[in-house]
Amino acid sequence: MAGQAQLAGRTVLVTGANRGIGLETARGLAARGASVIVACRDPGRADETVRRLRAEHPAGQHRAVPLALDDLGSVAACAQALRAELDGLDILVCNAGVFGIDHGHTAQGFEWHFGANCLGHFALTLDLLPLLARRPGARVVTVTSAMYRRGKLDFADLDWRRRPYSKWQAYADSKLGNLLLAEELQRRLDEAGIAVTSLLSHPGYAATNSAWGGRSMKPTLAETVMLALGNALMAQSPAMGAAPSLLAATDPMARGGDLYGPSRLGGMRGPPARADKKITPDPVTASRLWLVAEDLTGVRWPA
Repeated sequence: MAGQAQLAGRTVLVTGANRGIGLETARGLAARGASVIVACRDPGRADETVRRLRAEHPAGQHRAVPLALDDLGSVAACAQALRAELDGLDILVCNAGVFGIDHGHTAQGFEWHFGANCLGHFALTLDLLPLLARRPGARVVTVTSAMYRRGKLDFADLDWRRRPYSKWQAYADSKLGNLLLAEELQRRLDEAGIAVTSLLSHPGYAATNSAWGGRSMKPTLAETVMLALGNALMAQSPAMGAAPSLLAATDPMARGGDLYGPSRLGGMRGPPARADKKITPDPVTASRLWLVAEDLTGVRWPA
């Protein structure tokens, strides 16, 4: 584990840690000595993950908390419970996400990709910021996707109520939103003198389970063929997909706003490394999105 910090005595929280990349992220952090909090909506799967972590890495104090990112009430309840239980949080990995599902809306009426991927994690991060601020060197790792490059935020219709719906564009937009909000978080942390670092990761092309919250991606025949070919020719394992998040969480050379991803085939696969962002920094749009997120969630800076 050269170049990576050991995490004995540290407490980390991983959203969506019950399957795929999230599960492998939780396992990797536990292997480095951390006590892992598994945050997901399915209590059965969460308990399975906790049992696995305890069997593989019994030194950590692993446990689960319920969290449905498509319901801001659940996000608030989860954060409130954690603030009452914990004296600090060292690492928050915002991993869970909606991927290519049909048009629908969250409990508060937001389009699912935008509501869960962006707004849910935004609210959770700000709600948990007091715990993170108590731990020197604390980090927030936001998982985006290489598809952020295709994102184009339409501030007049973030919920896709007027435009013809495109699940892949909605996903790309939400991943761009993740990136912009993570960058704006770092700017605000710097301005406030809060010693928390905001980082980004993306898994490249990883084979993962596309089910989310009882809703599964329903690909067309053409998409099924493309996904099958992509998985056969390019996809790497969930463990490799988790590697950039693990590096972001532990790299002693990390700087606020850094993005980590696979280092080969244009960032689609390979060992993790610090990656170049493929878009020009846009603090104006990031600040605008932040203010919109505050208004929509009712969670404001400072937390």
